[in-house]
Amino acid sequence: MTFLLVAALLYFLPAIIGHNKRDAAGIFLLNLLAGWTGIGWIVALLWACASDPRVHTVLVPAGAAVRYHAPCGTLQPAGAQYCWACGRHL
Repeated sequence: MTFLLVAALLYFLPAIIGHNKRDAAGIFLLNLLAGWTGIGWIVALLWACASDPRVHTVLVPAGAAVRYHAPCGTLQPAGAQYCWACGRHL
């Protein structure tokens, strides 16, 4: 019985490692369906250990006069004439 528990934990190790990731469902499905091949298990483990891409977050004080610049996805001051990120004319 202990052997089966250890084997199940080892088999689902990539899913356990990647449970807090954005792609946790994909890691689990790859581990479940292709983990038995060995290559699928290694790919799932590498995917689980890979870092998530950074999410760019901008905090804007309440009541600040800003506008959204769609081409580059940044917030610009209301009186600005050029984008500080891409240099385009607003």
